[in-house]
Amino acid sequence: MNSVAAVLASWFGCGYAPLAPGTAGSLAAAVLAYGAGRYWGAAPWVFFFMGAALLLPGVWAASRMEKMTGRADPAVVVVDEVAGQWIGIAGASSLDFKQVLAAFLLFRLLDITKPFPVGKLEGVPGGWGVMLDDVMAGAYAALVMVLLGWFHVF
Repeated sequence: MNSVAAVLASWFGCGYAPLAPGTAGSLAAAVLAYGAGRYWGAAPWVFFFMGAALLLPGVWAASRMEKMTGRADPAVVVVDEVAGQWIGIAGASSLDFKQVLAAFLLFRLLDITKPFPVGKLEGVPGGWGVMLDDVMAGAYAALVMVLLGWFHVF
């Protein structure tokens, strides 16, 4: 089960990127969303459910990786960025390149700056803290994307 946790937590190896593994995980999520929209006609709201579906498996995998590495929120764990990124993308009005890029940049900004209460959620123990701060950052990104859509920015 440790290998399953490592694969999921690192999002199929993205977490092993030598520089900015969190950004690599977010980028992988954004590319998947863009491809799903372009080639399969997926709607943005689908990614809310995909991000939510990753919550419990992500908590399990992140908790397991914390025990395996002996570190809290190890850098290799990027499943949280994938879930948060997908939730952020869910606020877009379409999955065109500009909106996916905007959601990607917004999520990364909010994940790094951790506005209230994102930073507080990071303090929740175990895999829950690993996942919840990124889910909240994704919710903020989704809200901004919805507002950008309402004001016809895209």
